[in-house]
Amino acid sequence: MSGQLDGRLVLVVEDEPLVALHVGEFLEAAGARVLIAHALPSARVHAQNPDLSAAVLDHGLKEDDTSEICTILKERDIPFVVYSGYSKLDGDCADGELVHKPASPHVLVATLAGVLGEQQRPLLN
Repeated sequence: MSGQLDGRLVLVVEDEPLVALHVGEFLEAAGARVLIAHALPSARVHAQNPDLSAAVLDHGLKEDDTSEICTILKERDIPFVVYSGYSKLDGDCADGELVHKPASPHVLVATLAGVLGEQQRPLLN
């Protein structure tokens, strides 16, 4: 997996701390820098980061869902993967690439690299 995400800043929105940690670890192993948000307030802030390349979102959070974050990312033209147990997504979240939980780290990294490859974004310095 090393190198697939070199130079990318990736937001992970996941309300389960251990899942967020594991997702962050395998994204970092693929070369990404990672921002983690466990709830909507911090996800909103991170979604506005000017260096953000992509995001991995758990759709169902404890007290809400990530529909608002999908909208922000779509408006900013930032690709995202929805990593969730949901089988169908509505609204702006349907524009993300859906990866069903649980999935292997290789599948998640390859899917994220794929959506990034479809949309070339500048690398971080």
